[in-house]
This record gives sequence, C-alpha cells and structure tokens, in this order.
Amino acid sequence: MRQACACMLQEAAHNFPLMVHISASIGKDHYKTTLSNGRGHANLADEPQDLGGSDQAFAPDEFLASALAACGIITMRMYADRKEWPLEKIEVDVEFEREGAVSKFTKRVRFTGNLDEEQQQRLLSVGDKCPVHKTLSNPIEISSVLI
Repeated sequence: MRQACACMLQEAAHNFPLMVHISASIGKDHYKTTLSNGRGHANLADEPQDLGGSDQAFAPDEFLASALAACGIITMRMYADRKEWPLEKIEVDVEFEREGAVSKFTKRVRFTGNLDEEQQQRLLSVGDKCPVHKTLSNPIEISSVLI
C-alpha cells in the first residue's frame, strides 16, 4: 500500500494519471483468494467463517478500510516528516459500516509526540486529503469485462 499511496500523492501533486493493477485468483477453497500486484507482493483475502469462509485473511471490506487507514497514516507521516514536527507515532482505527446504499467510514486518530492542538488538527486535515480518502469520497466508475 505504501508505494501505491506514494504514487497517488505524486498524482495529486503533479496531475499524473495513476494505474494500479491487482490480480486475484480463487480455486475451490471457500473463499480464500490470492491477490498479487505484479511487483512480487502477494496477499490473501478470505471471508469469516460465519459467511462460509475459513477466516484465514482479511475480508474484502477489511482491505477497503485498511486502504483508507494506511493511505491516511502514510500521508500524515510524510507531512509531519516534511515539517520536521516531533511526531513519534500515529495510530488510526477505521470502522466501516454499510447500511443499505450508504457506506460509512469512521476514522479515529491518535498522535504521540510533542504536538500542539493546531498541529494535530492540521495533520487530521491532511489525512483526510489522502488519495484513497478522495477516491472513496468521489464518484467511482467500475466496469467488468469478460476476457
């Protein structure tokens, strides 16, 4: 996720297009899915047992919430480092709820370090401008193509 977010920051800063490619494969295991990004990184996705999976990895919705958490926290770390602020640690908890057609993310952010209230609020605002946050906040187009 780190490299994708760095690319996304470059896109936001320089108006360059971004293309991320993820491949997924599933066999007969309920519902264990292998994911790869083409750069040698692989991951698993699965569903919890109560949904018929074997609970061996994050569920797809957990990956979605993780993308928001990771991109926001990386964006805040980059900003604090650039400003040379005394930020020791950032912790983010994301809750994702879906009620009908409405999807709701709640981020809880905790900073450790000698930051004043203004710096903390600025970092919170910067985290809300991360590319994944922007993507999830704007219209999304999805097309499926048979190959």
